[in-house]
Amino acid sequence: MSGTKGGSVTYAPSEPVTLTDENFDGFISSNKLVVVDFWAEWCAPCRMLATVIEELAKEYAGKIIFGKLNVDENPTTAAKFGIMSIPTLIVFKNGQPVDVIIGAMPKKQIEARLNRYT
Repeated sequence: MSGTKGGSVTYAPSEPVTLTDENFDGFISSNKLVVVDFWAEWCAPCRMLATVIEELAKEYAGKIIFGKLNVDENPTTAAKFGIMSIPTLIVFKNGQPVDVIIGAMPKKQIEARLNRYT
């Protein structure tokens, strides 16, 4: 993955990074705030939220790193975090989860939650 150093992201890109079971731990260990979207292709609310996540990644570029993890293709990580419903967003700070957002919320509500940490 470009923009990584030792497996962790060293900058906040303006688009969500595709995550896998293999690169997940390095990704969330960033010293920046990290938001991971747990999703699946067959999930209609996930597809609706994807547009919001792309917009937020652009708006928060340099401040927050956004990633997307397909739960069907990466079941180990999904199970590790107890993902039972999708879409689920988990906010990580220093590699630790600090907030969980379940369901496709409106952009303004997600921004309000993220602004608690920026």
